[in-house]
Amino acid sequence: MNGSVLDKVKAIINEDIVNHSAQAGGCIANSLRIKTASGNIYFLKQGFSSNMFICEANGLREISRSATIKTPKVIAVNQDFILLENIEHGLKTQEAMFSFGCTYAQMHQYTGKHVGFYENNFIGSTPQLNTVEDNWLDFFHKNRLLYQYKLAEANGYADTELRNKFIKIEKQLPQILSGSEEEPSLLHGDLWSGNYLIDHTGKAVLIDPAVYYGHREADLAMTQLFGGFSQDFYQGYEQTFPLKEGYIYRKNIYLLYHLLNHLNLFGTSYYRQCLQLMDFYL
Repeated sequence: MNGSVLDKVKAIINEDIVNHSAQAGGCIANSLRIKTASGNIYFLKQGFSSNMFICEANGLREISRSATIKTPKVIAVNQDFILLENIEHGLKTQEAMFSFGCTYAQMHQYTGKHVGFYENNFIGSTPQLNTVEDNWLDFFHKNRLLYQYKLAEANGYADTELRNKFIKIEKQLPQILSGSEEEPSLLHGDLWSGNYLIDHTGKAVLIDPAVYYGHREADLAMTQLFGGFSQDFYQGYEQTFPLKEGYIYRKNIYLLYHLLNHLNLFGTSYYRQCLQLMDFYL
């Protein structure tokens, strides 16, 4: 950890830092748990030189504004680091996960007038375009699937097979999403098992968002990509804000966005999975 960052944090909180320890986390930022002389504890992330942390802070604040589900309080943020309230972990009990599903559904009932967000942000370390649109179909095509496909072309992953199948998917997209129209919901944007916590009181806490307003099915699909969400979570969600018929059919098109992103981030080990998702509709 850069000592100058700790000096800046010390000046912000106006306390001496008596202990700091590295924390496990994502592959992008370095994380520290910081303890001060008075016993206060903070969570510090640094190590990515862009406006990623500013976008993260704006996403956390947007979720907090919905007054539905907990997020860590943002203490300070700049391009070098983000300083957050430290969250003491609790157990992922059946009750906690059911309650998480309920409060997450409540967050999705917090809606916007347009699809998108007032700024672009990041999905992992990939820029995520949030150009405001009135139409979810247009937004999802241009800012999600097509953007990732063009990245795959630039990265050399879009061979003839991927290109031909993607062209077919583009043509079928209106049919795939037909009948699912809803008001734009506030979305976490990157909700996998590593981007939430259960705190010591049993409440869910959302972290590392890629916030925008869009179709809530895109958020729910992401929860099923890498596991970590029990049936209790989905039962709580369905009880609070039932999904429209056809979600299971549409789920793979939303997963395609994230798998294309993983293809671009991590390489050809995700290539075959991208083809398999497109084959589902072809």
